[in-house]
Amino acid sequence: MCRPKTLQVSLSDLAQMIDHSLLHPTMTDDEVLAGLQICKKYNVKTACIKPYHIPFARKALEDTPSILLCPVIGFPHGNSTLEVKTFEARRAVEEGGKEIDMVVNIGRVKSGKWEFVRHEIETVNRTVVEHGAVLKVIFENDYLTDEEIIKLCEICSSIPVAFIKTSTGYGFTKLPSGDYNYAGATTRHLELMRKHTSENIQIKAAGGVRTLDDLLRVRALGVTRVGATATEAILEEAKRRGIGEVRGEVVVPPFGDE
Repeated sequence: MCRPKTLQVSLSDLAQMIDHSLLHPTMTDDEVLAGLQICKKYNVKTACIKPYHIPFARKALEDTPSILLCPVIGFPHGNSTLEVKTFEARRAVEEGGKEIDMVVNIGRVKSGKWEFVRHEIETVNRTVVEHGAVLKVIFENDYLTDEEIIKLCEICSSIPVAFIKTSTGYGFTKLPSGDYNYAGATTRHLELMRKHTSENIQIKAAGGVRTLDDLLRVRALGVTRVGATATEAILEEAKRRGIGEVRGEVVVPPFGDE
């Protein structure tokens, strides 16, 4: 895959790539509210929230209709039944969600039950689209082989869905030492997903996009959306580097494998 050395971007372009993530299980309402104020301050694309926070976030953002609500369903492990995921998705859209991030049934992916996986994604996508929203399908790449990622890309392309997404941000894998590790959105996986997905389907990178350099690198790989908790740090760094409202040329930082 060709990696561009420069990008034409503005501050707004970068902000509109961001789904500001407010998903940690211990977040209090006050912490979520503070996160929603960050969404407003930087005019990001969406606030990514847990389903019970949809009314709360809708009220907090009622004076900023340009910021969409992005609830998650089947999160973070994808284990709910299809009936539950469908109900959760429909309810999320009815309450104001415009983009729905759904975790696939990871166990069925690992089992190679591809007809089940296709039917689940297709059913939830149809429910979401019929109610005026779009679906992002979360793979959780840390758990998957390249072949499984490719197969999911092919299924999502054939349906088609609006977005595919690397990770939840919570897909920790246990090492032989007993420690836990998490990679999230890697360059190799993003290039693999772009290669095997239809051009009209967008890619969301989540997990590990913590700096402006990270954001520029994934944009150079064809990513159009990221999940981020470090929104403020990323966009303040962009300002310090002279990225403003007028689009200009920015050098893409080197990749780790270069």
